[in-house]
Amino acid sequence: MNIEELREYCLSKKGATECFPFDEVTLVFKIGEKMFALTNLDGDLSINLKCDPEKAIELREKYPTVKPGYHMNKKLWNTVEMDDTVKDSLIKEWIDDSYQLVFDSLTKKVKIQILNGL
Repeated sequence: MNIEELREYCLSKKGATECFPFDEVTLVFKIGEKMFALTNLDGDLSINLKCDPEKAIELREKYPTVKPGYHMNKKLWNTVEMDDTVKDSLIKEWIDDSYQLVFDSLTKKVKIQILNGL
């Protein structure tokens, strides 16, 4: 998966937006003003994704390219190095999981707005 495919997939999620709140090379994807994914635009491609704490540890043990979240809460975030050793379908699944975790944490009002496309 390359940066264009990654960006397209993240933005395909209902209500997803993108921004550069930290610098001009860290692309952040949000749902309801909360981050669900971050990626770098320079250097080797990687993505930070929110993850259930227990699953985060399992993924790190199973996949060498999955590390504790770089500059993030290591308990809740993983950094996935995008070097083609993990199938795109699995990365999409992890993006879906991250998106859903963040969506579930939103207020009822914000959830309704997103679901109604407001």
